[in-house]
Amino acid sequence: MALAEAGARGRLLRWPRVLLFGDSITEYSFQENGWGAYLAERLVRKCDVVNRGLSGYNTRWAKLILPRLITESTSADSIVAVTIFFGANDSALKELNPKQHVPLEEYAANLKSMVQYLKSVDVTADRIILITPPPLHEPAWEKACLAKGKGMMR
Repeated sequence: MALAEAGARGRLLRWPRVLLFGDSITEYSFQENGWGAYLAERLVRKCDVVNRGLSGYNTRWAKLILPRLITESTSADSIVAVTIFFGANDSALKELNPKQHVPLEEYAANLKSMVQYLKSVDVTADRIILITPPPLHEPAWEKACLAKGKGMMR
């Protein structure tokens, strides 16, 4: 029996998927020693790790793209995890980068919108992983900058 015939009769092998969705931190995560490469290595032969990082994107733009990445016809049961990793561009200073800046309230609303969308296409909450920038306490940061002889950049 030819190999092609045997393959045609067998079931298609599909691995569960982990979707990495984010900005350039995600896009470049498959570079040497990157977090995406590490994850893919750890999950080899267990899951396909799919990189959908979009350099320069903020949550305002990402929430428009997400429905094109995971649709209602996408088999949600094959998705074991989705990371949403945005915030670096959103937090750009409005005066220096008004194109990417997203106000904090809108940023939070955009994240909620993406989570709600994923749930609406049957990606359960336990499969959604939000990765966000750490909180910043500006008075403490300013004090640390001044102690180093540098003012806070505004």
